This record gives sequence, C-alpha cells and structure tokens, in this order.
Amino acid sequence: MSLVKLNIKGISYSQTQNGAYALILNEVGGERKLPIVIGAFEAQSIAIALEKEISPPRPLTHDLFKNFSDRFDIVVKQVIIHKLVDGVFYSSLICERDRIEEIIDARTSDAIALALRFNAPIFTYKNILDKAGIYLKTNPKEDNESNDNQENILMDDLVVNETEPNKTANNNFTNKTLDELKALLEEAVNNEDYEKAAHIRDEMSHRE
Repeated sequence: MSLVKLNIKGISYSQTQNGAYALILNEVGGERKLPIVIGAFEAQSIAIALEKEISPPRPLTHDLFKNFSDRFDIVVKQVIIHKLVDGVFYSSLICERDRIEEIIDARTSDAIALALRFNAPIFTYKNILDKAGIYLKTNPKEDNESNDNQENILMDDLVVNETEPNKTANNNFTNKTLDELKALLEEAVNNEDYEKAAHIRDEMSHRE
C-alpha cells in the first residue's frame, strides 16, 4: 500500500462538544483533508508545538518525552496513521536508536504532537485517505501560503483538559439517510466545521 504525506492545516474548534477539537491534516500535493477529533489537552500540546515562539514554563508530557528521547539518543523518524476502525485512527511511531528501528503504537493525537517536536513527517495509507478524507476545493492563493501560517489556532482559548471527545456525538446522524448525510457533510465542509464533518464521515463509513 502506498503512503501519502500529510501536513497539519490547523485546529478547528468543536461547535457541538465541550473540550473537543478537530485536527485538520492536509494531503500533500492534493486537495483532501483528514479531520481527526482530539481532546483539549492534545490540541493544546499540538498548538504549542506549532507556535514556535511559545514555550510553557514547565515541559508538557510530549516535551518530557522529547527530552527523555534526546537524552537516550532515541529519534522519532516518522509517524504513520496506519488503521481506521469504527471512526478511530490508529498510529505508529517509527523510532530509531543505535541504527535499530522500532515501531511503537500510539494514539494519533500523541503521535502527531511528537512528530512536531521531532520534525518528523506524517503519513497515512492511500486507502485510509480514500475512505476518510474529505475532498474540498480551496483558494489557490491560500494553498501558496507558507505552511508556517497555520490556521484556526488561538492559544488563549486552549484549556488544559484531558477529557476525551464524546464518542457518541455522531448519534444524531444515525437516523439520517445516506443522501441526507452527504448533504450535511457538504454543508459542514463549506462552513469549515470539520469536527462535525468528521462525525458525519464516520457515520457514513460505518454504514459502508
């Protein structure tokens, strides 16, 4: 299976769940987006890593992992989102020490937070992007902007909270027909409500 490289587009705030965010990943060289619902703590950690000028007074958990790895010469070479089951993404850290490669299972939000700290590339398999990616035409002018200009990340609004997203949030869509879901998906994407779009996509994937 071929790998597709992803970049981080930004973080979109949940309009339906307290303490939930949608992490938006962009297909490199394509127009699809991969929204992943994450908790507030993970969103804060990712946002801090993206905002290079902001440094917490004490290391966050992912910063501690990075410091620990540096001390023992462990390097995260890349992150692969390798599986999607019932709307849950599974990821692996490809690590190296003394030229020996190890694969470590990780939550996708943690894996991406670490990838940013190690400057490691993020990949997924083409079949996962085909299944879960949201196709969206964007403004070409926006596509030419630097990846350093991340969108939808406001540090002041991020609160440390380890509460996981409500996994039953997509129950509101169970009584919708597939055509209705497609219409709602298009509407959510047009409104840039990626967290809602992710739940609709998961409901559609579950039916397929």
